[in-house]
Amino acid sequence: VQLQASGGGLVQPGGSLRLSCIVSGFTSDDYSVGWFRQAPGKERETVSCFSGSTGSTYYADFVEGRFILSRDIAKNTVYLQMNSLKTEDTAVYYCASDRWNPDPLDLSLWDYWGQGTLVTVSS
Repeated sequence: VQLQASGGGLVQPGGSLRLSCIVSGFTSDDYSVGWFRQAPGKERETVSCFSGSTGSTYYADFVEGRFILSRDIAKNTVYLQMNSLKTEDTAVYYCASDRWNPDPLDLSLWDYWGQGTLVTVSS
């Protein structure tokens, strides 16, 4: 299984970005996928996760309705639409995936990780 994240960049506060993650290698579409981020000097944290088995989507509290996780199954791609970005959203964003339904808050349970894409929110 391989994941390739893209879409990061520099954006002003209040702006938007859409991250993409191409997931390849699973033999079925019911895998779980998530977005995580790591800011400088901080631990990696969960942003949003989709459960392939339940169809539910988890969002961290700090998202506050600003981000939307979506999937395009035909393209094997997962997106994270980020709106109303804040300076504190600056981080390297990673996508991860798993064949099962790992706890969104336990990063050690997620088996497959992409390389990360840098998001910088600054004026």
